[in-house]
Amino acid sequence: MTKADLVEIVAKEADMTKKDVEQLVEIIFDSIVSTLNKGEKIELRGFGSFRVRERNARKGRNPKTGEPVEIPAKRVAYFKPGKDLKDIINK
Repeated sequence: MTKADLVEIVAKEADMTKKDVEQLVEIIFDSIVSTLNKGEKIELRGFGSFRVRERNARKGRNPKTGEPVEIPAKRVAYFKPGKDLKDIINK
């Protein structure tokens, strides 16, 4: 599913215009991104939670040359599905 598909489905279900729903979806996504960027977690009961994890710097290897490469530390977004979502998917 793409963002456009999501907008179309929500517009039909909520009896709203696609333009209004698209604006609403953008606001929601921007809020999620800015909250994660601050290092805070987001919990959506019944759906799941978004968190940011810290990855330490490590040594890797260039697969072409075999030379060692330094991989810098970074932050990555992580989603953990909630119990209700897991139950629905596994039925």
